[in-house]
Amino acid sequence: MRVLFAGTPEVALPTLEALIASEHDVVGVLTRADARKGRGRALHPSPVAAAAREAGLDLRTPTTLKGEAAADVRAWVHGLGADVAVVVAYGRLIPADLLDVPGHGWLNLHFSLLPAWRGAAPVQRAIIAGEEITGACVFRLEEGLDTGPVYGRITEAIGAGDTSGDLLERLARAGAPLVLDVLHSVEEGSARPEPQDDALATLAPMLSTADGEVRWDDPALTVDRRIRGVSPAPGAHTTYLGARFRLGPVTPVPDVTDLLPGQVRATKREVLVGTGGCAVRLGLVAPAGRSWMPADAWARGARPEAGTVLGTPPPANDDGEGMN
Repeated sequence: MRVLFAGTPEVALPTLEALIASEHDVVGVLTRADARKGRGRALHPSPVAAAAREAGLDLRTPTTLKGEAAADVRAWVHGLGADVAVVVAYGRLIPADLLDVPGHGWLNLHFSLLPAWRGAAPVQRAIIAGEEITGACVFRLEEGLDTGPVYGRITEAIGAGDTSGDLLERLARAGAPLVLDVLHSVEEGSARPEPQDDALATLAPMLSTADGEVRWDDPALTVDRRIRGVSPAPGAHTTYLGARFRLGPVTPVPDVTDLLPGQVRATKREVLVGTGGCAVRLGLVAPAGRSWMPADAWARGARPEAGTVLGTPPPANDDGEGMN
């Protein structure tokens, strides 16, 4: 089949690569426009843009698919003659009047077991919620948010130490052959899409920086899940002496229960922090303006005082004014 592909980040690459290597013809690629990154704010292509250019594919990077500003790219979509469009984390809404332009519509690889976790952050929200099983499915886009009929699905266990980055990588790789299986069934006419039960839907809105702030009075398992769910992005954080203090995944320590929420106990070998339940052992940390390092190495340099509590306002100066 003639396939239009739409995707942007690293997790979209396994499906794009599988399509390129398959019997299907990738006739065009849509991705987000180049973005400014780093200290120099230089423009960088998305991972999908870089892969499409390397493969010599017909690439478009519109800022929108709506209205007169998108007239050229909309005409391009119409003119491709695609039989189907495959979407993986594209990051832009497909206008309603384009949804039926490919004969078989736009098929989206979504990283949840729909109707669970409809939205932009399904993997992250599943980990934060403490789910043990998730998966990926291919469904047809329609005007509602992730509401279309499902053509196929796979399941995946969520490991006790999985971050959202770990789980997304596995689902992205497992999802690529699922997409090819669905395209095969669509092409031969054996596909049997199943409607979703809206009554079972849960929502997974995009995460903000605020979602990464650790609440130390939560139970240890909740702290653990939140940190893993927001890692690597938007990232977990707290404060140390009033400055932002980034946190990597932690390990609950069930036999340590004498620390107050946020209270630090540092030894030569480990750094423990109290929660609303047992303590957690810090892994990698990144103090303000510093790179990631093991928590015990940070503690040997910072020497946090006994009774130090993470997540509290900065101490007052001797003259009663706050720290600069």
